[in-house]
Amino acid sequence: MKNKVLETIKKYNLIENRDKLVLAVSGGPDSIAMLNILRELRNDKKLNLDFEIVVAHINHMIRKEAKEDEEYVRDYCKKNKIQFYSKSIDVQKIANNNKIGTEEAGRIIRYKFFDEILEKTNSNKVAIAHNKNDKAETIIMNLLRGSGVSGLKGIEPKRGKYIRPLIDCERYEIEKYCEEQKLNPRIDKTNFENEYTRNKIRNIAIPYVKKEFNPNIIETLSRMSELVTEEEEYIEKQVKIEYKKILIEENNKQIILDLKKFNNEEKVIKSKLVLYTITRLFATSKGIEKIHIEDIIKLCKRNIGNKYLTPNKNIKVLVKNHKIYFLKQI
Repeated sequence: MKNKVLETIKKYNLIENRDKLVLAVSGGPDSIAMLNILRELRNDKKLNLDFEIVVAHINHMIRKEAKEDEEYVRDYCKKNKIQFYSKSIDVQKIANNNKIGTEEAGRIIRYKFFDEILEKTNSNKVAIAHNKNDKAETIIMNLLRGSGVSGLKGIEPKRGKYIRPLIDCERYEIEKYCEEQKLNPRIDKTNFENEYTRNKIRNIAIPYVKKEFNPNIIETLSRMSELVTEEEEYIEKQVKIEYKKILIEENNKQIILDLKKFNNEEKVIKSKLVLYTITRLFATSKGIEKIHIEDIIKLCKRNIGNKYLTPNKNIKVLVKNHKIYFLKQI
């Protein structure tokens, strides 16, 4: 499995010399396997892989065993002389106060903490222990939510500063590795409770599909993800080319596009251009849904007088004088 992870690192160029990684380690099989493998790769002088690792652990204060999980990871790091950072946060309380789900609150808190440690330790990448099963589960979740083609990519091996060295490993391989290495990982019993959508997909849907339809469903979804990713990357390149052609003005307050040139594009490119433009202006397209994109395309097509839309409180899309204005709302 160590060789498999090394192949993944090389394939997606996840780790380069002089990188400093923050490893997100809960103490479960996935994250402790990732920590153990990256520690061994770092120490293997034959590989000439020169990188540093620090560990970040967050205690969600939900499970009784959470403190024991923290101590388990702390002891591993102490034994292997690895910098260890931890934080305890009442995730349930934050979820209730912000009226969001516990899973969502936990995810937001985790990534915020990882970024804090990234800055504190002057690191440049965060390693997350998502595996091939997680990727398959995410694809199914996205399908159920009615996501676009992008949702079929699932979890990407590399996205900005976040890397996933175990993304080509299946869960059974990771568990076998932990057993062989006598790592005795911590087991989160809530993973076996079918309260959350992901757990239902993991414990009910995927085993059923394996038994009744396709025993290799994890690998099948992974191959599909790779094909979709290749096609999406090509389309994104085309979108960047077309964006430059129709761009009139861009600054940190607004982006102005040529209306006629925009309307001459194919619909799939128009949709991607809207998302790309909003992302350039706000560094994210979160909160922009399919219906917003379609409304913006319709607004541009009609081109009657000075018309505008406000997909959310932060952005205004205005069509005026044969131009499309994407404006930051004050």
